[in-house]
Amino acid sequence: MYGDPATIRKILTQSGDTWAVVGLSSNRSRAAYGVAEVLQRYGKRVVPVHPKAETVHGEQGYASLADIPFPVDVVDVFVNSALAGGVADEATAIGAKAVWFQLGVIDEAAYERTRAAGLDMVMDRCPAIEIPRLG
Repeated sequence: MYGDPATIRKILTQSGDTWAVVGLSSNRSRAAYGVAEVLQRYGKRVVPVHPKAETVHGEQGYASLADIPFPVDVVDVFVNSALAGGVADEATAIGAKAVWFQLGVIDEAAYERTRAAGLDMVMDRCPAIEIPRLG
């Protein structure tokens, strides 16, 4: 329901290659770390967004989406559902083209707001699972 194949394909192949990954830190045991690694292997520029603003996978980190000094195409969200809606609103505010909520991250109101603002959105899916399926 929140990730039709056409939208998934569009985000992964046409929305652009600069992905801000909210919740990405240098903690190798977190899902965001591995997903970001997969995205890089598929040619995406991964920008870490985390309060610590750590450099991860060779990319400078930023404390918030608003701190990123260049355009972001897709915002990939690894925060819990209670915080995810605010991140989606920030993604809209910075001019992102799409928002991707990871597996288990669900906020139906944020989904509706984001889509109404003209952004593509996928929710409760993982790009590291979906991108290899594109063939």
